[in-house]
Amino acid sequence: MTSPIVSTRRSANKMIVSTKGRYALRVMVRLAQRGGDALTPLKEIAESEQISQKYLESIMTTLSKAGFVDAVHGKGGGYRLSRSPESYSIGSILKLTEGSLNVVSCTAQGPAACSRSECCNALPMWERLDKMIDDFFEGITLADLLQEA
Repeated sequence: MTSPIVSTRRSANKMIVSTKGRYALRVMVRLAQRGGDALTPLKEIAESEQISQKYLESIMTTLSKAGFVDAVHGKGGGYRLSRSPESYSIGSILKLTEGSLNVVSCTAQGPAACSRSECCNALPMWERLDKMIDDFFEGITLADLLQEA
């Protein structure tokens, strides 16, 4: 049995992580592999990960504003992790880019979003699933992914 990867987006009846989320995770893994204080130019990341440089700029802006990466602009500039790979959970990266990992809107938006939340027999199940997914992704770090490769 395969476990679902989740987001609030759906495609062909499958729960998915958006392209932005997947790319952000790939970039963070790439920077973790590079390690240390070395800066990796945006162009190099884009080429090695086969991501449009323009799209990657928006992802890097998100990561930089959240303090996930250090950005150095100008000649010799680039990006590097702002902390050690052990301190980044996969959940934190995906939540930053996805906004939520909840599988249904009523748990993502809170009880006020659904008029049936007080009488919904399925709500506890959705909340448990959300917790399982959150615990799963929060329990994996960038360092873990490097070790598994």
